[in-house]
Amino acid sequence: MGELALIFAFALGPALCVGAAGALALRLLRGRSVTVHIVTLLVVAVTAMVAAVSMVANEMFLSAHDRNVVLITVAAAALVSLTVGWLFGRRLAAAAVWADQARQRERQIEQGRRDLVAWVSHDLRTPLAGLRAMAEALEDRVVDDPATVSEYHRRIRVETDRMTRLVDDLFELSRINAGALRLTLSAVPLGDVVSDAVASTAPLAAACRVRLLAPDSDWPTVLASEPELARVVGNLLLNAVRYTPSEGTVRVEAGADTDWAWLAVADTCGGIPEGDLPRVFEVAFRGERARTPRPSTGELASSGGLGLAIVRGLVEAHGGRVQVRNTTSGCRFEVRLPLPRAA
Repeated sequence: MGELALIFAFALGPALCVGAAGALALRLLRGRSVTVHIVTLLVVAVTAMVAAVSMVANEMFLSAHDRNVVLITVAAAALVSLTVGWLFGRRLAAAAVWADQARQRERQIEQGRRDLVAWVSHDLRTPLAGLRAMAEALEDRVVDDPATVSEYHRRIRVETDRMTRLVDDLFELSRINAGALRLTLSAVPLGDVVSDAVASTAPLAAACRVRLLAPDSDWPTVLASEPELARVVGNLLLNAVRYTPSEGTVRVEAGADTDWAWLAVADTCGGIPEGDLPRVFEVAFRGERARTPRPSTGELASSGGLGLAIVRGLVEAHGGRVQVRNTTSGCRFEVRLPLPRAA
């Protein structure tokens, strides 16, 4: 037992030295990646084992040949251990990072759901309260002159249309998020879709004194589902008109390159803060801090911050992409969709 205790003491000394050095190294590397920490731990463990075996082999008065055999064996085992540990350590580190990102993404999605519920609750509560008040006034004959009654009827219709759009947006967004969106792709003349969207938005733009500009020709043909594409263009135009001040301009342009067609909607809103640019397509992000929206009328009332989120979902469902950047006087939303020949 005395000899075994002595051997243990000889092995423990260098192992403790290596362990202390490893602890110091880990403390200095605490800001580095998970891979660095795993590899450092592995190197410390293998080095402590090699140091302990080398010390014991040297103190056992082995022949030079036998001592070299022991050291070579330990070195081979250490090499294999470090190689395998490094390979699988990277996988473990990647899995840890992926799990952390997944948790962060889940928290962001949950926060987005809460924000969406809060925004939608607010957007429904306000028109419902107005509808109730006007309906009670009409029912109790608090107002009876034809002009006021007609105005109440008009406002009831406007608020009903607003809630209908909000419900439609929620349904569309739920289809996108659930993967239940089914597109019927065909060659769609982009000029026809833009013309219809501009015609639908023109009365609102005129009421807000916003100029809508779009060329009459040189529109490409894209591979898309026409109803969903019309919604994309309509949402972009409505968003641009809503945030463009009076006497401003909303311009629609398009073009094509090798395999892609692009559609751009540029406005003179004054721009979006750089920190908000990555968030404009998030659900329930309205960007009041980014731009000053026009006071909500029935026609231009916000739809719970869903319009641009729906744009991104529909564009990505087509295999395209959408992005936004600031320009000199405002911002520019650009949608890229595949050309029919790229299918």
